[in-house]
Amino acid sequence: MTTRATTPEGPIRAADGALGPHRHICLHDHLDGGVHPATVLELAREAGHELPAQDAEALGRWFRESADSGSLTRYLETFEHTVAVMQSADALRRVAREHALTCAADGIVHAEVRWAPEQHVAGGLTLDAAVDAVQQGLAEGVAEVKAAGGHLSAVQILCAMRHLDRSREIAELVVRRVRGEDALLGGPEDALASQLRPRSGGQRGVADDVAASGASSSRSAAAGGAVPSPSTTTSPARVPGEPEPGAVVAFDLAGPEAGFPASAHREALELLAAHRIPVTLHSGEADGAASMADALLTGRALRLGHGVRLLDEDPGATSPLSRWILDRGITLEVCPCSNLQTGATRAWGEGIAEHPVTRMLRRGFAVTVSPDNRLMSDTCVSHELELLRARAGWDDEDVLAVQRHAARGAFVPREYQQWLEEHVTAGHERQVRA
Repeated sequence: MTTRATTPEGPIRAADGALGPHRHICLHDHLDGGVHPATVLELAREAGHELPAQDAEALGRWFRESADSGSLTRYLETFEHTVAVMQSADALRRVAREHALTCAADGIVHAEVRWAPEQHVAGGLTLDAAVDAVQQGLAEGVAEVKAAGGHLSAVQILCAMRHLDRSREIAELVVRRVRGEDALLGGPEDALASQLRPRSGGQRGVADDVAASGASSSRSAAAGGAVPSPSTTTSPARVPGEPEPGAVVAFDLAGPEAGFPASAHREALELLAAHRIPVTLHSGEADGAASMADALLTGRALRLGHGVRLLDEDPGATSPLSRWILDRGITLEVCPCSNLQTGATRAWGEGIAEHPVTRMLRRGFAVTVSPDNRLMSDTCVSHELELLRARAGWDDEDVLAVQRHAARGAFVPREYQQWLEEHVTAGHERQVRA
């Protein structure tokens, strides 16, 4: 049916509980890497920012061609323009709302969008105001999707830039958004004590606490209101355990990987660990397995962003690191098209058929598939999976496997993880029967 939810490309339609033809889960998706070219043009005019092209088609082509460099450093340079036009609350809210609707059009039922607030304060926004704007935009998009008869949950992962020095500040921001404004008032002992106290409104297991609170931390700054204590809520419009739309749920380190190890941000990562905040860290993309080991040891990462260089020097997956990631079910957020563009998988070949994601899936790793940056790679989850089917021999069971991995790795409470897994499995079975 035709819906009220629209993207810059037009209305999207509901199909089987998603607003796209499938039920997907997306864990690695950058907000500033997924702006529609038409939106970039409009926001650039408003901000007075000069772009390398003046129409949407040519601008989209410029982003794709510039990203096809084989270098992560050059790939990241394309973000100069998207970040420049996302420096106001209105711009952030608009981009976040459109992102949610784009996810729905791609058939996504749970989206975890990541971005770096520290890059969006040049226009005078505070970090909290920037996060509020994105939360509002995501919430608006989710509401439109649900009003159209679909299902979508969307949450934020806040990134610190690993080559800069604000990781402690961003970690504190995440703690406040997830655990509440009072969480930072005491020292490490207080943080530990707070993690041992049962929550009001019912008991929660350890897995729920580690999986994330999925909390709403939206501020009432203009009215001087208090920040609500983190909790998930259940209403007629929500599935049990479903997070508040736009809630902050986790932390990441993004930006240049080689030469900027996770261990350089030890203070921030220890703060997050003390407050039981989930962490996913970019690693194994522009640097090798040692970077992944550092992310797991120093960062206590529950997921690894990309992780595709794990088997470069260990193709048999026999090293202690490979076995740890495999046996513990550490989620790998693989982004095939992006990996080819940045040269992350050059050791294996130049195409999707040679990409190590298939080898990793066959060996039992908890592989997931995401787009990374929709604009720069001209991709989406459906496109990534279609390429893997067409060129790497994936079948229906492979596609379902990565969706189940994503459900289990999502930074949401256990009950909602289970619901997501059941939801994507039911959609898969219905599609196969059709």
